[in-house]
Amino acid sequence: MAASQLDFRIVRIPSLSGRSEAATRRRRRKFGCWCSAGGKKSEEKPEDWKWRSASRRVVRVNAATPPMPFASSSQSRFVSKQEKFHPRCAPRNSGPQSRDTPPKRDTGIASEKDWGIDLLNDKVNEFGTNEDGSTWFRESGEDLGEDGYRCRWTRMGGRSHDGSSEWKETWWEKSNWSGYKELGVEKSGRNADGDSWWETWKEVLYQDEWSNLARIERSAQKQAKSGAEDAGWYEKWWEKYNAKGWTEKGAHKYGRLNEQSWWEKWGEHYDGRGSVLKWTDKWAETEIGTKWGDKWEEKFFLGIGARQGETWHVSPGGERWSRTWGEEHYGNGKVHKYGKSTAGESWDIVVDEETCYEGEPHYGWADVVGDSTQLLSIKPRERPPGVYLDSISAPPSPPTDPPDPPKSPLD
Repeated sequence: MAASQLDFRIVRIPSLSGRSEAATRRRRRKFGCWCSAGGKKSEEKPEDWKWRSASRRVVRVNAATPPMPFASSSQSRFVSKQEKFHPRCAPRNSGPQSRDTPPKRDTGIASEKDWGIDLLNDKVNEFGTNEDGSTWFRESGEDLGEDGYRCRWTRMGGRSHDGSSEWKETWWEKSNWSGYKELGVEKSGRNADGDSWWETWKEVLYQDEWSNLARIERSAQKQAKSGAEDAGWYEKWWEKYNAKGWTEKGAHKYGRLNEQSWWEKWGEHYDGRGSVLKWTDKWAETEIGTKWGDKWEEKFFLGIGARQGETWHVSPGGERWSRTWGEEHYGNGKVHKYGKSTAGESWDIVVDEETCYEGEPHYGWADVVGDSTQLLSIKPRERPPGVYLDSISAPPSPPTDPPDPPKSPLD
């Protein structure tokens, strides 16, 4: 598994002060979206959405804001330091390879093949010492429980000869007789430079007890902390799908680099019948008291809906500037636009304009099923005769949001 570098990039709130509403509309059309004008849909057929490329970009509508970049340059000393990372262990024989490099940030939920989960079929408990004095271990096993519960797992890790660097990984797959299946991995470590990290990824398949529909849910959490600077970041991602096209996606992110901090949250929800809700909220601040942010929300159903948002800025002295805006789309080619700002701007007009939005996710049920072959191939324990599904308690439903890690490295 290739080690990746810890990417500490400065996050900037996008500056759109020079972008007109017409330019924003052209941008939306450029990247493609569901469009209607005068109540008529585009020629794209519903079935085309299912097989649409996953690389298609989601349309976002933002309000204008004065440019307020962070004071520091886009490259920190911490980034250049990470470029010097390299495996410090030289394992021999069948020992696991060293992984002493933090994960990248802002990478979302990786697929099964990217994680490379390869569980051992036999029970293993082995360890060794490399030529440079570093040590390694690898073990695997199987845990059994009630209602056909089975968990196959593999753990591995290593430590440098002086104990300044160490890493650990755990892979697992779980199943029971109700049809619940789970595939996951957890990684953690620290290196000689004092950088530490933790990340986990999980993918589950189960039958919803209310709708009886199959559901697949994926989640990931990542966090890292610099040993040289007051810097760190944390991300939580989740995706949920069911067989009828219902889809929910979202992320929470936080980061800090010395005197600068930033946050971002976003979500998408599709009900599988044409209704869509999307929202984004991001903000940042410096230790001297400068704050700024941008947020927006859109709700649509069959060409009818609304958008609204706010962009704001607070100076170190407490002066606040903000601009709020909104759009009401009637589905007949008419759009009501309104807004105002603390600088005295205001507008309230009705224009002839086509409505653009994505009514279905660019990555949906068919895509996630196709990318979950390892999860779907998990084999549960054989159920003995006389034991029926209706006599087996269902496994606990996955949480609404992925759980927070035991301890954040940013504290």
